[in-house]
Amino acid sequence: MEPRAAEILMRSVMFVPGHRPRMIERALGLGGSSAETPDVAILDLEDGVPPAEKANARSLLAAALPRQESGRGPAPYVRINAISSGELEADLAAVVARGLQGIVAPKVDVPAEIELLARALEAREAAARLDRGSIRLMPSIESAKGLLNAPAIAACSDRIVALLFGAEDFALDLGLPARREGEAADLAHARASVVVAAVAARKAAIDGIWPDIVDADGLRRDALRGRRLGFAGKSCIHPGQIETINEVFSPSEDEVAYAARVLEAYAAARARGDGALALDGKLLDPPIIERARRTLDARDAVARGAAARGAVTKT
Repeated sequence: MEPRAAEILMRSVMFVPGHRPRMIERALGLGGSSAETPDVAILDLEDGVPPAEKANARSLLAAALPRQESGRGPAPYVRINAISSGELEADLAAVVARGLQGIVAPKVDVPAEIELLARALEAREAAARLDRGSIRLMPSIESAKGLLNAPAIAACSDRIVALLFGAEDFALDLGLPARREGEAADLAHARASVVVAAVAARKAAIDGIWPDIVDADGLRRDALRGRRLGFAGKSCIHPGQIETINEVFSPSEDEVAYAARVLEAYAAARARGDGALALDGKLLDPPIIERARRTLDARDAVARGAAARGAVTKT
């Protein structure tokens, strides 16, 4: 079975308003390092930008993206306006350039929208002399229709690296109350469905935001619930949320230690020629061994990401 991990770390995925120059600089680590940067910076041209500022945001992103040094700082993605908005060509003309790693496509309801976007990107890549297929895609599932079509959306293009769950717009579509209750139990089915759709297509799944930026305990509970549902990471709207999200979606010291013991026991059993394997009185079957490998792979990916930022990781 192929690993479903994305090509880049996607523990923390932060939205950054595209019309705010200082926020863009800080999020991308341009002109100095930030104390805490996300794994992915989603530079926003959609809901985070007032209509009167759209043109300005395009200009700012067009200037910032080529300054992003490959392999350093967060992976720069851009959230374009909805594919049906009539602004697709203007958005892509501004941001498809060296430095851009991916596009977040909001409010995707059907695979045809992603197929149209992929064709447009192919032409833009050629014009910008970028490698074909180098710009990845992250469709955002934000409606009941999109959720029903999520498996087909996730599988419709090789460019797709992850599905993003747009929790707030999804809740609006269903008419749910604004306040989250019971660890967002009203969204549990939708969140789990997005994970299943993504994993079935061998993609990652990124959870929706926790909207209350002062409720640190709520953020941690919601992030833990997301990880237990199978999400690979979580989106956020404030740099103060990054540390908690990165911690929750990284293997803990206990998880790493147990995974190492599992693999050591497995290697020793193989060397002895043993068919059955147990550790601490528990049978270790192939899925447990594979999860141990993935845990150590995740630890190594976190360490590589930290080294690329010149930071120190806790795991």
